[in-house]
Formats: sequence, C-alpha cells, structure tokens
Amino acid sequence: MSKHTVKTRRKLPPKNINLRVKPHARSLIDRACAVMDKTITDFVLDAACREAEDVLLDRRLFTLNQTAYQAFVDALDAPTQRNPELKRLLSRKTLWEN
Repeated sequence: MSKHTVKTRRKLPPKNINLRVKPHARSLIDRACAVMDKTITDFVLDAACREAEDVLLDRRLFTLNQTAYQAFVDALDAPTQRNPELKRLLSRKTLWEN
C-alpha cells in the first residue's frame, strides 16, 4: 500500500430524530409543507440545517493558540492589496438603481 493512501469515509446510515409537536405547530408546519411541496421530513430538516448553519456562522468566540492568534493579528494588520476588479464591482450601480 502506498505511503500516501487516501482514507475514504464510510457512509453511515441516517439516524432518526423524534419530535413531539403541539397540534398548532404541526398544523402550521403541515401547511408550509403543502405550499413548498415538500415532505415534513425534508421541510423540517431543511429548516433545522439552515438554523444550525446560522448559529455556527454567528459564533463570536473562537480560541486560537499563540501562533495562530499572531497569524490572525498579522493578517488583520497587513496593508490592503489593490484590487481593481473589486473596485469596479463596488462602483457599479445596482440593478435597482438603473
């Protein structure tokens, strides 16, 4: 076997999440599923994943070791680079301004 073997991930079977839902909430979710033409599983999973991504992206606290922290501070303190493409993009009128 090669020294540089790539590890493959084994696909795990899906796991169940069981919820107890009050009738009003279930009715609301059922109506939304009908409008979106989605199963309740797809609808709830999409909503839960979207919320989970928002929560994780909104994390304000992260920890770094001293080396990583210094690299982070150096990147923040570094002078900006000229970027003509970005300047052109930001100076364009938006679609609703035309």
